[in-house]
Amino acid sequence: MRINFELQDLRAFLTVLDLGGFHRAAEALHMSQPALSRRIQSLEAAVGAPLLERTTRRVAATTVGATLAPLARRLLDEFEGSLLEMTGVGEAQTGQVTLACVPTAAFYFLPRAIEAFNARFPRIRFRILDLSANEGLQSVSRGEAEFGINLMGSSDPDLVFTPLLEDPYVLACRNDHPIARAGSITWKDLQGEKLIGVSRASGNRMILESALGKTGVRLTFQYEVNHLTTSLGLVERGLGISVLPKLATPPGKHPLIVTKAIGSPDITRTIGLVERRMARLSPAAQRFRDMLVEGQSRAE
Repeated sequence: MRINFELQDLRAFLTVLDLGGFHRAAEALHMSQPALSRRIQSLEAAVGAPLLERTTRRVAATTVGATLAPLARRLLDEFEGSLLEMTGVGEAQTGQVTLACVPTAAFYFLPRAIEAFNARFPRIRFRILDLSANEGLQSVSRGEAEFGINLMGSSDPDLVFTPLLEDPYVLACRNDHPIARAGSITWKDLQGEKLIGVSRASGNRMILESALGKTGVRLTFQYEVNHLTTSLGLVERGLGISVLPKLATPPGKHPLIVTKAIGSPDITRTIGLVERRMARLSPAAQRFRDMLVEGQSRAE
């Protein structure tokens, strides 16, 4: 079966979605609304299903349209990037990298990586899906993200996990907390403290409980949050101390928060890239992915 459509049909579809209506999309694309409607109808005929539906206030994607949208964005970005590659534009390359990243890596690690990348390729845009570990894996598997930065692999045989770095779990506390003045601390020292942690559904919580289950140490969390970065606000208020990955802690010296290593045992999580097996990345995403891997190789 042959599916016939033009790239401009995809661009029209995405513009209507992004701007929420035909009128603004037609103005942005410098075409009449009837011409824009014909573009959408042509794409719907090629796909064989409606892609857009009107709600009370705006135009939204149907179920099929929502599935098509991320694939259409990638197709346009890959096409644009490939043309620039062939013409040797180099550092003037444009395009978009769509990636799924666990929030703790998105907070400090990812911005530093993007800053270094944008120094060479300032015109490349980023679309970051800050998702939990399981949601990130699903996003990559469905093709919504070109690749992911995650803290675990997957049982899905179509996904490949490439380790980047080991991220140790550390203690975060206020600088006036008694434990801040202690020397070396162990996990056993945290028993009985007012601890702040993430919910049991979190991948970080699972890693901790699995590792501590072998030692007999049981931690009781007085406060549970959905994202580890939220716990730092509670720590600042003096409500407790938090166990979290080092990547989720503020870099450099913080005016209120102190981080301390925890031993006996040393517990780490592996941060790495999650990709679809045999998938072809857009030129922009491939360059960013290679920079992450090469940067870690140099660090080692």
